[in-house]
Amino acid sequence: MAAHIDYYFSLNSPWTYLGSARFTEMVRLHGATVAVLPVDFGQVFAQSGGLPLAKRAPQRQAYRLVELQRWRDHLGLPLNVRPKFFPANDNLAARLVIAAREAGYDAMSLAHAILRALWAEERDIADADTLREILRVRGLEPAPLFAAADTDKIKALLQAGTDKAIAVQVFGAPSYVLDGVIFWGQDRLEFLDRALTRRD
Repeated sequence: MAAHIDYYFSLNSPWTYLGSARFTEMVRLHGATVAVLPVDFGQVFAQSGGLPLAKRAPQRQAYRLVELQRWRDHLGLPLNVRPKFFPANDNLAARLVIAAREAGYDAMSLAHAILRALWAEERDIADADTLREILRVRGLEPAPLFAAADTDKIKALLQAGTDKAIAVQVFGAPSYVLDGVIFWGQDRLEFLDRALTRRD
């Protein structure tokens, strides 16, 4: 039976961006299935004791920038550690990813494109026109996805994903949950890969 991973993430998270392409390839190699779950980490932090970046101690904020530069250089990925449009209101973007998921499209690929727009391309992912262009480039028709994203159903699914993240004790992004075990952070992908290999 194919492994299944619940993938909890924030479209504001540079760590989600740094791990996104590697996670996608890992899933492909292992033939795993994925539940693509963008969630509201404001609610998750409130339940788990996390703090939004602006409220963290200065030394923690400074070290975060050092680590982002290290991982950017290590992975050879384009990344602006201080992007112009961060933090963005990612609620609409998250609902569009869910709408794409529910319509049977490649939601992981769309999420990666949105993350790349914020962290590598200096684009505003809170802007509807920016999101429409990202959808078009991916071959997706914006109008029906925007219409779906505005429905109570999609809004409820975003909240349901957030509630599920809290229920399984997710506390940071990205988190990959395999067989009830949380692997938190793109720097834990090697451990996730080992767990998937043991299941193969």
